[in-house]
Amino acid sequence: MRALVTGASSGIGRDMARYLAQLGWDLVVVARRTDRLETLKKELNNVDVMCIGADLSDVEECKRVYDMTAHLQIDMLINNAGFGLAGEFVDTDLDVELKMIDTNIVALHVLTKLYIKDFVKRDSGIILNVASSAAFMSGPLLNTYYATKNYVLRLTEAIYQELKERKSKVRVCALCPGPIKTEFLDVADVKFVIKGLESEKVAKLAVDKALRGKLIIIPGFMMKAGKFLLRFIPEKMMLWVSYRIQHKKRK
Repeated sequence: MRALVTGASSGIGRDMARYLAQLGWDLVVVARRTDRLETLKKELNNVDVMCIGADLSDVEECKRVYDMTAHLQIDMLINNAGFGLAGEFVDTDLDVELKMIDTNIVALHVLTKLYIKDFVKRDSGIILNVASSAAFMSGPLLNTYYATKNYVLRLTEAIYQELKERKSKVRVCALCPGPIKTEFLDVADVKFVIKGLESEKVAKLAVDKALRGKLIIIPGFMMKAGKFLLRFIPEKMMLWVSYRIQHKKRK
């Protein structure tokens, strides 16, 4: 069995790669920082690891990753690459936001499209799309990031139903965690009121649930409870709450 993990140079992507290696899966790890990928490869010396350096905000780079792995049988695709940006919409940098959309949405869309065709053809395979609890609501102060994760979740759900209707054995799922203790918080320049989860635990849960065919994976009781309560909260109240659970680190 072989899994392809994007954004594998740090955080939850790296931890999912580590856990899959423990389970005996061979790996293709993809990220911009190839030095970190090579370090990870040396660490995971019990399995075969292929490292691909790529900036997935470029569609052609996404296609190159697929072309480089077309000769392999990829059994699980983990679309994890992504980042956030904190700040009011009127102030945030447009170029950074467009790069975020290209990474969080376009890259995931392209890779899902390319690999799912192979999966459907052979009637096997798993796609794990890393969304966020942000996918369930709007996100003042993380506006574009929340919007990208809404896209990830809704696309995943739609594909799930389409596969179900054609009675395909291919599985798709979305991981929707709350804050996780990773570099994401530093890159996004954001601080949450809610305590972050441990990346290793979330990674293990995500892989285990994906292997069992779970559609939406929500780690932690607080996030499960929060999703349940959202259905009873008026939209404007939800926006007020969302605004107050996150803020920029640097004012």
